[in-house]
Amino acid sequence: MRGITLIELMIVVGIVAVLASLAVTTYSRYVLKTNRAAAAAVLLGIANRQEQYYLDARQYASSTTVLGFAVPPEVSPNYTLATTVNNAATPPTFSVTATPKANQLAKDTKCGTLTLTSAGVKSVSGSGGVSNCW
Repeated sequence: MRGITLIELMIVVGIVAVLASLAVTTYSRYVLKTNRAAAAAVLLGIANRQEQYYLDARQYASSTTVLGFAVPPEVSPNYTLATTVNNAATPPTFSVTATPKANQLAKDTKCGTLTLTSAGVKSVSGSGGVSNCW
């Protein structure tokens, strides 16, 4: 007799199912990490624009609109960006935050909110640590 039996077919289906579940899990982690990296890059871009604005105006801009900075479409579905400025302080300071939303909020609990200050201090609200999340 030639051909495959039902048992052999079920073994192959089981192996394919195990491999597919591993691939989906790995891909999901990769997507979360890529979204986080994009948000971190945007925070660094905003900080750079803030420093350029400070050189011209001797104060930090109160919002990203004043900077002429638009949130990229690959970041806006996953993160909400906010800028906090204290121009009354000596020296003036700012901080920018990227708060996760939707799927990023639900699945990226290790890192959570990313924050960057005018002093260059990076922080996260989760337990993952700055070195793992930035």
